[in-house]
Amino acid sequence: MKTAVVTDSTSYIPKHIRENLNIYMIPLSVVINGETYREEIDISASDFYDVVRNGQKLPTSTQPPIGEFEELYHSLAKEYDAIISIHLSSGISGTFQGAVAAADMVEGAKVYPFDSEISCMAQGFYVLEAAVMANAEKDPAEILARLDELKASMRAYFMVDDLSHLQRGGRLSSAQALIGSLLNIKPVLHFVDKVIEPFEKIRTRKKAMKRIEELLGEDARKGKPLQATIIHANRVEEAAGWKHELSTLYPNVEFTISYFGPVIGTHLGEGAMGLCWTIK
Repeated sequence: MKTAVVTDSTSYIPKHIRENLNIYMIPLSVVINGETYREEIDISASDFYDVVRNGQKLPTSTQPPIGEFEELYHSLAKEYDAIISIHLSSGISGTFQGAVAAADMVEGAKVYPFDSEISCMAQGFYVLEAAVMANAEKDPAEILARLDELKASMRAYFMVDDLSHLQRGGRLSSAQALIGSLLNIKPVLHFVDKVIEPFEKIRTRKKAMKRIEELLGEDARKGKPLQATIIHANRVEEAAGWKHELSTLYPNVEFTISYFGPVIGTHLGEGAMGLCWTIK
């Protein structure tokens, strides 16, 4: 059986990797000063942060139209027997629901929408695993079972540098943002039941990143080989330094670096840092 793998742009998998593994991508968009940009196509992450830093108004994000899903699925159905479509958490976006709705409109191939219940490169882990298995001609049921295994060991924590982005995006109350800013609180966040929730309130950026590092260490010391990704919002050098430090501490963990692109960066703001990992 020939299976296609589809994801959306918030998995932030580099284009050359998508092309090498035959991964198909549908972009989400950001709206800046009335102009709509498809992330990963019309605007890069670094350009996005430059625009936001110099702008007066916070951008907004939009999910793909159902028609884009339908068009892609119909095209893939000419070549593939099945389509596994992996998307960011349904708790923070309607993208997954769009995939579900479009799946019912397609004939010729069975579409399997998969809710990653997370986003960014943590979502990307599912996509890459599915693509490798699909290229090896594994059955869709076997691929989906493996994705559920990954979900059981998936961990992701992140911190934001500026609470105002979460507040303006409706993720944090004005009072919480004001108090947090006054106290220099850098909350460590994670996904719970598909939505972003506070994990712990930490007083400084350095301590917040150290706490995330400790959480990784708890799993790394169990001895199982892990794959992990450092995710940054326009903090390339800081991410590289953290990768070097963590690689020395945890040789049984395979580290890579990814980023918070425009859509997710709209809600987290420049300077956000995250770390996600799962059992290899």
